[in-house]
Amino acid sequence: MTNSMNRRWRTLIAAFAVAVAVLGAAAPSLAQDATPATAGSMDAAAVVEDVRAAVVTVINEQQVQGVAGQDALVPAGSGTGFVVDESGLIVTNEHVVRDGERFAVLFVDGEERPATLVGADPVSDLAVIQVDGEVPATLTLGDSTALRVGEPVLAIGSPLGTFTSTVTAGIVSALGRNFPGAPTYTNLIQHDAAINPGNSGGPLVDAAGEVVGVNTLGIPATQAGPVQGLFFAIPSNTVRRITDQLIEDGEVSYPYMGIGILEPVTQEVAAQYDLEAERGALVTDVASGSPADEAGIAAGDVILSIGGQELGVDNSLTEALFAHEPGETVTVQLQRGSEQIETEVVLGERPEVGA
Repeated sequence: MTNSMNRRWRTLIAAFAVAVAVLGAAAPSLAQDATPATAGSMDAAAVVEDVRAAVVTVINEQQVQGVAGQDALVPAGSGTGFVVDESGLIVTNEHVVRDGERFAVLFVDGEERPATLVGADPVSDLAVIQVDGEVPATLTLGDSTALRVGEPVLAIGSPLGTFTSTVTAGIVSALGRNFPGAPTYTNLIQHDAAINPGNSGGPLVDAAGEVVGVNTLGIPATQAGPVQGLFFAIPSNTVRRITDQLIEDGEVSYPYMGIGILEPVTQEVAAQYDLEAERGALVTDVASGSPADEAGIAAGDVILSIGGQELGVDNSLTEALFAHEPGETVTVQLQRGSEQIETEVVLGERPEVGA
């Protein structure tokens, strides 16, 4: 890999670390300096009128030691969420509610209500909370697979925790993005509707007013040099799958292979590591006794497909695994040197710690 490529990867990975921090519920504020795109043919005002009542500010309260050693609950940060059901269910980011002792929700009319945590999943960075009583409006999760690059979108949220119900406009910049250095942030929607700390957990909506993504992170212009407008959302189809499990079980069960990976394999990566394959996921290590270990997968192998799904830039290993359940046996196609081989893997259940 060239020196310029190395510099680019180091810059992106460093930017990721900052992005997760600045968009977190309790993180320090760092506003984005991005010029929003126009909403194209979208009637943005009409869409906002229809959806804004369902968008809320989520307040995370945590316990701190107060005067004379007495503990007290204080606001530790805030983010955004949106109501998805008349029973008061609200979707937000996991990092918005992380470590919270108590939660509150602020509606667009200024009403504040306590909220309870239904479930949170740090792997997908999604969470569900709930409020009692009638809700002013709900939003519908749309079909993120129908999105097209260039399609207009709106982001609605509470940037910096202060400017509630803020609307920014942009377009879908790219689909199927995997975030460098963060293997669980895969298949993201990239867009240029400006988001800031506090926007996390807020909806990205299309021209029909349906939620096509949950805004999660962005790369600050100060970290990415002159690059601006790099913002990312979790696709609504992923949101639906994860939140359904959170509402039903309070947690999400993930299939587990027990490997470390570098993905996606590209021509540059293949050249650097002298690989025969130019797509897939490079296995960097295998946990002893893991499903992958028992199936004979070894460091240096390149996983080409899982269960018939080919891996590439637009389909990561993590995303392909989401199509399967713990305990399921899947066929894994590997590139080992110049040879292609197949093996059967009995998927385990992902532990709380590890991958």
